[in-house]
Amino acid sequence: MSELASEPGSEPGNEPGSEPGSEPGSEPGIEPGIEAGSEHRALRVPEGLAGERVDVGMAQMFGISRSKAAELLRAGHVQLDGTGAAKSDRLLPGTLLEVVLPPVTDPLAITAELVDGITILHEDESIVVIDKPVGVAVHPSMGWTGPTVVGHLRAAGVQIATSGAAERQGIVQRLDVGTSGVMVICKGERAYSVLKNAFRHREIDKIYHALVQGHPDPLEGTVDAPIGRAPKSDWKFAVREDGKHSVTHYETLEAHRFASLLEIRLETGRTHQIRVHMAALKHPCVGDLTYGADPTLARRLKLERQWLHAVRLGFTHPASGEYVEYTSPYPSDLADALETIRDAH
Repeated sequence: MSELASEPGSEPGNEPGSEPGSEPGSEPGIEPGIEAGSEHRALRVPEGLAGERVDVGMAQMFGISRSKAAELLRAGHVQLDGTGAAKSDRLLPGTLLEVVLPPVTDPLAITAELVDGITILHEDESIVVIDKPVGVAVHPSMGWTGPTVVGHLRAAGVQIATSGAAERQGIVQRLDVGTSGVMVICKGERAYSVLKNAFRHREIDKIYHALVQGHPDPLEGTVDAPIGRAPKSDWKFAVREDGKHSVTHYETLEAHRFASLLEIRLETGRTHQIRVHMAALKHPCVGDLTYGADPTLARRLKLERQWLHAVRLGFTHPASGEYVEYTSPYPSDLADALETIRDAH
């Protein structure tokens, strides 16, 4: 994901001390099996880096981050005078430092990869409905290197619509990486247009269950509060006056000593909407440490994510015109946590 940039004038053959045969594609002393398109670089360690650790020297000599240097060392792509190097090794002046730099890839490119845990609930010529597990993003994004729904569908041979941005073609709704449950993806262009319009006009029934700390008062209500990016954060959101219109309806299904199980209907679909609105009520989703949940309770329930699940999705089918509804059961981590809450005295 990190872009690798060389220092000006440090191309192979231009820098002082370049070794013969160090052009891209020539890899003396480096083990075979490296990624196609990788670049081999070789430089003599200058006096100024004497005694520095290898990762520190790599960062300065090749213009990469120390974390990228450590990654290359772990992968066995670094050698000192023909011998595999470790991060803690110290540099000696005149030593030949060889590095294999992997090709720079597009962070938004879709990687076809089957993902354990994704279940296809329904598929026809227009749509595919899936049950998304936790830890899977819907589509590629900057900073995300894990599995994606679109990558799974591509690997499974499911053709989806080409409408929308390249990395999220066919996507008309999204679930957070840390949120599991049912969602729909469009296979045909007409389906994409119809469902995109239906989501825009709030004609989709999106039902979630959330286990929140404490007991909301009133037990049933609506949160109508605009949401925007939190100050000084690129990934958190907050209720703020200049945010986007956001409406969440909730109803208490079960009230227990430490937490309440809510059924939530989304009228709008902002990023982190339920999590932000519940936190604004001072009843964050259990396990949602990002938005103020109690870490002690999360540990007691063995939760490593927010207790939030998309249980039902209902809409008018874009081809048949009939109302359809799909459901997803609680995954085991959420089910176990709920049972522990129910048994608490």
